[in-house]
Amino acid sequence: MSATLYNDAILRLATDNPIDERLPDPQGTSEKRSPICGSRVTVDVNLGPDGRVSEAGMLVRACALGQASSSLLAANVIGRTPEELAAARDALADWLAQGGDVPAWPGVDVLAPARDYHARHASIRLAFEAAAEAAAQARTRSEGD
Repeated sequence: MSATLYNDAILRLATDNPIDERLPDPQGTSEKRSPICGSRVTVDVNLGPDGRVSEAGMLVRACALGQASSSLLAANVIGRTPEELAAARDALADWLAQGGDVPAWPGVDVLAPARDYHARHASIRLAFEAAAEAAAQARTRSEGD
């Protein structure tokens, strides 16, 4: 792969995930896997009384781009609503497909070199897809309690 794709910023993010453990009893959990490269990301979330993510856990077994994207998600997931996570997931997918503007998620623009590598898009989306699904599950579970 190109040196531009795996630049210093992406490699730094890949090794610096602020959430590196799963939650013991999450309200919502989701595991996503890329069939292309085998990358796998599991995200656990708990929602607070305000309906926002109050705790998150992650297990990331992914390529450098999947790890970098997971780090970006982890750095800013606390305090987000399930709707905000779904919107971030959709904006990221749209942007990677060259159809949208840079998502409003902090730092995601560092992944811009990967937009030309379509085979890498699935691993970049994993953490955002898992977080959105886990948050939706957590909301459903908390509404049923």
